[in-house]
Amino acid sequence: MKNDLAIFEGHGIRRVFDERTETWFFSVVDIIQVLTQQPDFKAARNYWKVLKHRLAKEGSESVTNCNQLKLPAADGKSYLTDVANAETLLRLVQSVPSPKAEPIKLWLARTGYERMQEMSDPALALERARATWQKHGRSEKWIQHRMTGQETRNKLTDYWAGHDVRKGEEFAILTNIIHQEWSGLSVKSHKELKGIKNQNLRDHMSEAELIFTALAELSTRQIAETTAAAGMAENRTAAKTGGKIAKNARLELEAKTRQPVVTGDNYLPPSTAKRIRGV
Repeated sequence: MKNDLAIFEGHGIRRVFDERTETWFFSVVDIIQVLTQQPDFKAARNYWKVLKHRLAKEGSESVTNCNQLKLPAADGKSYLTDVANAETLLRLVQSVPSPKAEPIKLWLARTGYERMQEMSDPALALERARATWQKHGRSEKWIQHRMTGQETRNKLTDYWAGHDVRKGEEFAILTNIIHQEWSGLSVKSHKELKGIKNQNLRDHMSEAELIFTALAELSTRQIAETTAAAGMAENRTAAKTGGKIAKNARLELEAKTRQPVVTGDNYLPPSTAKRIRGV
């Protein structure tokens, strides 16, 4: 977990990055304070307490989807605080009558968390991603492998979602199992090897790493479909088996080429890479 402070119109919004799920969680009461334009933090906290109770009585999923994580407070200590990801926050914003509602939504969009358009038209997400990768100097061949791998990934997570695997932590656990099996490293260790922190690991993979990741996830899905795997236990078995198939292929290729597939190479600008590694 990594704590950070985002700024909206001069207001500090506390947030924390969950490396396992690669998700930013924002302090709900900080967002509420901006929406209600309350200079007093306690007043904003009381507003959220009342709103939270009302939404819970209405059966709102927004409250259900809120988590509690430790965030630093004004006294320098860390306390359990209600947090939510951007998707949940967008729903909560709609429950607070405020002239700041639209600016907050636009702010979320600028920080890369707006998903509403992409949910209605997934092709937009792909085109935006392609444009970003091109801007960063990726080759068309690399972009094709990245997009194909994402499609393979989406089919796997769609299967999980329809077979009693919960989004978030359980998705992350299974993803890590697959990655550990094929590469010999956890997702976290692979990111550390490449010297990246908050960046998406797949955006810093080589062509070979992308292909073997896709092979592992394709194998996992097809095995899960063949065995009608449901729930964590059965999908964990499929994940291990699918990952091992890609591992065997990796080892065979490495034996022929005498070159490692998994490397510390990344696409960070030289100055950024040095700064992250503490050079």
